[in-house]
This record gives sequence, C-alpha cells and structure tokens, in this order.
Amino acid sequence: MLLGLILLLSLAAAAADWLHFRRARCARLRRLSLAWAAATDALPLAVVGMGLLCRDNPTPVVMASMWLFWVWMATVLPRLAFYAFNFFGLRRTGLAAAAAVFAALVIGVTAGRTSLRVSRTEVCSPALPATFDGLRIVQLSDIHLGTIVSPGRELTRLADRVNALRPDLVLFTGDLVNIRASELDSTAVRLLRRIEAPVYSVTGNHDVGKYIKDSLRHPAAESLREVIARQRAMGWRVLDDETVYLRRGGDSIALTGLSFDPALSEQRHDRHLPATGLRRAFTGVPQGLYSIVLAHVPQLWEQITAAGYGDLTLSGHVHAMQCKIRFGGRGWSPAALLYKHWSGRYDDSAGRTLYVNDGTGCVGYPMRLGARPEITLITLKRCE
Repeated sequence: MLLGLILLLSLAAAAADWLHFRRARCARLRRLSLAWAAATDALPLAVVGMGLLCRDNPTPVVMASMWLFWVWMATVLPRLAFYAFNFFGLRRTGLAAAAAVFAALVIGVTAGRTSLRVSRTEVCSPALPATFDGLRIVQLSDIHLGTIVSPGRELTRLADRVNALRPDLVLFTGDLVNIRASELDSTAVRLLRRIEAPVYSVTGNHDVGKYIKDSLRHPAAESLREVIARQRAMGWRVLDDETVYLRRGGDSIALTGLSFDPALSEQRHDRHLPATGLRRAFTGVPQGLYSIVLAHVPQLWEQITAAGYGDLTLSGHVHAMQCKIRFGGRGWSPAALLYKHWSGRYDDSAGRTLYVNDGTGCVGYPMRLGARPEITLITLKRCE
C-alpha cells in the first residue's frame, strides 16, 4: 500500500512538473527545468530499484533508501505547494508556501527527529493494591536501532532522560531493532544498560527478522533468538507470551508480555488481528488481579480486555506515521485512516486504559514532523 502511494505521488509530481514547466518561454530553461524535476521525481524509483537489486538489506542500504526518500520529499513537496498557488496566479503566496514546506521538512529531520518529548499521565483504578499507589512506569517503544543517525548521542540522551524521571520500572513495547539482531551491537548494549530501573520488554514486528531479505544466509528465527538473547544479556527481562508478578509487601500485580507473532507480519496494519498468544500468556493469571499488558500492536487491546485482563495495556508500533498535525488533544495523523487506536491514551467504559506510545525511532524516512520521539511517564493511582 505504502509503495503504491509513493509511486502514485511520484507520477503526480512528474505530471505537475510537466504542466508547469512546459509553459516556460525559454526552450533551454524548459529543458533544464524538466531534467532537474525528472531527476528528483525519479528518486522513489531509485529507492525501489536499489531494493530490487540488493540481495539483502543491510543497514547502509536501508539508511541510504530512507535519506533518498527524504530528499525526494524535500525537493518535490515544496514544488507541489508552489504549483497549487501559482495555478491561481498567487505566485508570491506559492513561494512562501514552498519555503514553509521545506522549512518544516528540515525541522522534521533535525529537531523533530531528535527532540525527546515526555508525556505524563495518571492511571487510576480501584483494582490497584494500595502498596502500588504511586508506582512510576516509563514506557519506551520502537527505538529501531538500525536507523538511528547518531547512536552514541541519541541513546545517551534517551537513557539520561529516562533516569531523570526516576521510574520504578521501564516497560519497552517492541521494535528494538529495525532489520536484524546485529543492530543491537556492543555500543547500543553499553548505552542501553545505563537505564537504571528494571526493564521488561516484548518483541515487535521488526524484531522477528521478517524484513531480512537474504533469509537463507540470515534466518529470521535465528535473528529473533539473538535479539532476545542480547536483551537478556544486558539485563532486560523479555516476556515471551508470559506473565510475571510484581510484588510490594504482601501485594502483587500481573505484568504480561505478548510477543509479536511473525505469522501476522503481512497483517500488521489491519484493524483486527488474531491474538495468538493470549491463552498461553494468561494461563493461571487470577481474574481481578491488577493487570498490565505489553502488546506491540494496539489492535489487540479489545481482545485483551475481553479476556478480562489489561487494566493498563501499553503498545507502540504506529509512530503516528511520524507525521502528526497538532491542534489539541492527540491531533490528527494519516495513521488515523488505518488504525482505530494510533497515538496516546484511550479509556474504555470499564475503566481500562490503553496507551499507544509514538516511539523514538524512524522507519521509511528519517523524519518526525509533529510526532516527536516520545517517552511516557505513567503514574498508577489507587482510586475508589
């Protein structure tokens, strides 16, 4: 779907360029302008061609593709903004619009991509034991290590910001790597180990190795096992369709982690997904015990609550498509066209809460426009 949309936009840009520049009076200027426009319009085709020609998709190829796509946006979208106004004779307005679009794209690839946002929310429940009143949880999601431009600086900033919030525990909701286990290298391990609170995590669709092209030399299952092993080696507790119990005094609450099922990779954007690991994960978990559930994809929320669990469910996955228009509340994103729950907090009529974290990493293009990298601080409160 995304590839088809990109190719459609590329063809639309080429048609708009031809209609605009064919009116140029100078034939030489017209030829030069059309050649330059065609070269930039074809960048998505270059990205697709690179993917088809490469036997595998190592990190340098993925990064090059992402930056080429951003260059396409930065050269084509301002032109389209200009054409829209110039068509009605508003040339100066068109130039201002083009400059504004270009400036927004530059901000998105710089400060928008790296400036961490801390979202704070309180979740209140009468099912929460009194000893857990005030428990501070930090949620992280979707780091996508293979696409971080400056891992040393960005991961250090992330760990420092988490530690400054003084959480009792950190919950990571999947997509630690982008393509393969090797992205969780010694530098990333060393920097993520700086997080001081206990960390519990689940796997996401990028962690399971389904995006490795050369699966004969690099089997997906082997990459997934290595992703889990490296997390455990750095002290993170990976919850693989299982439940653990957090204890304070004589009280306890349940923390359940649902692994992403590789069989669902092609359905990852569907509004409804089968919850394949629920029965195994909740076996023996008492009904009525306060329940926190980590599920990478937010589409599982209703199935989790229908099973009688998930007083608090934490998800990621969507990133708000790294593009969000903020005008109050959660704002709007193209993600709203695909997902029922796509960003921020949702509460159902039974008092259960879902929080969809926007993540900190990037996929597809190295930019976040209005959807800044997010750390969520959740404080649990007991209420009647």
